[in-house]
Amino acid sequence: VQLEESGGGLVQPGGSLRLSCAVSGFTFRTYAMHWYRQAPGKERELVATISMTGSSTNYADSVKGRFTISRDNAKNSLYLQMNSLKPEDTAVYYCMRPGYHSLWGQGTQVTVSS
Repeated sequence: VQLEESGGGLVQPGGSLRLSCAVSGFTFRTYAMHWYRQAPGKERELVATISMTGSSTNYADSVKGRFTISRDNAKNSLYLQMNSLKPEDTAVYYCMRPGYHSLWGQGTQVTVSS
């Protein structure tokens, strides 16, 4: 059972990144999924949520209108498209499977800086 994030990196303010989360070891299509982030010295923050089918999404106010969460159940993959990035978006980003036995990936670093 594994979640593996990728796609992080260094980007200038105003730029874009697309994060991916590859899932294995469980039936991906039966779980809603989350993206969280944790900035240095701050608590982990829920960024976005997507329903099992992808028909429903929710976002933190801080990223609404700039980030888009999506999923491809056929590819067992979760995505986070991040546009108009700001320095305050700098954090480690995690995909997460909620539930009684929650599951976290190892995280991918996103740094927004000029």
